[in-house]
Order: sequence, then C-alpha cells, then structure tokens
Amino acid sequence: MNALTSSGLLEIHARAHRNLKDCLDFCQTLDVALFDRTMAEFNGTTIRLQLHHVIGAERYWIGVLHGRIDADEDEDDHLYPTMELIEEMRQETSALTEAYLTAATPEELNTARPMKTWHGDEPMLFPGHVVVRTIVHIYHHMGQVSSMIRLLGQEPPRVDYPIK
Repeated sequence: MNALTSSGLLEIHARAHRNLKDCLDFCQTLDVALFDRTMAEFNGTTIRLQLHHVIGAERYWIGVLHGRIDADEDEDDHLYPTMELIEEMRQETSALTEAYLTAATPEELNTARPMKTWHGDEPMLFPGHVVVRTIVHIYHHMGQVSSMIRLLGQEPPRVDYPIK
C-alpha cells in the first residue's frame, strides 16, 4: 500500500469542501419549499437533511479519530433550519479535519489502531482511510443532492472531482 500523506489528504479534502460549498451555495438559491421537500425517491429525505447528514458524518468520523463519538442523533426539521447554519457547520467541520490532518504524522495516518465507533464497536482502522471515507461520502451525497435537484426541475452545479 502506498502511504497516505497529510499534505495529499489536505489537498483532496480542500477540493471536496470547495465542491460542497458550491453545492450549498446553489441550494441557497432554491425556494425553501424545494429545499425541504420530502422525496420518496430518496427514502423520504430532503436536500437539507442530506447536506446535514454528510457534514455530520464527517464530524462524527473526525471525532472517532480523536476517541470521541460526535453525533447528532436528531435530524428533525428543526436541526440546522437554514443554509447559513448548514454552511457554518460545514466550515467548522472542515476546520476540524484540517486541524487533524495538519498535525497528523505519516505514522499516525498509516498505522491501523482500534477505534471506538457507534454501538461501542472497536474495529482496527487506518486513520488515513477514515479521512478518505469522509471525502468519498461527501461526493456520494453530493451526487444524491444533484439528482434530487434535477428531480425538482433545476440544473445543479457541477461538482465533479477532479474537474472543479
């Protein structure tokens, strides 16, 4: 396996968050009724809840790297009700990941260790792979949000890696 580096992961993470910000900026132009429309094609979720989930998941996994379980258990309609609050959450979460990566040594990123996760499980995980997982997760959900936007009759922004 090629070793993951903090500088490489920082670059990819920054690009993912630029793309996510573009997605959030576009969503801010949507009528709130569209932003909060429940979509059966996506298991009854909304665009807002998709965006909250992807950012909350990154915060959760960075917490796991630090030995914490940082999770919002309540994703109801009152959690992060505005795009401004979701953007604030994105910025805070991105900064947590950047701080972790800035301090991480190659040994830290590339050495598996037991990590406490949801339900008290303690799998052996490579910290660098945990960071990659958060980035892949961002793109997965931006694809879902893009599909949701298209179903609402709009054209989403281009958020393709590595193009933008």
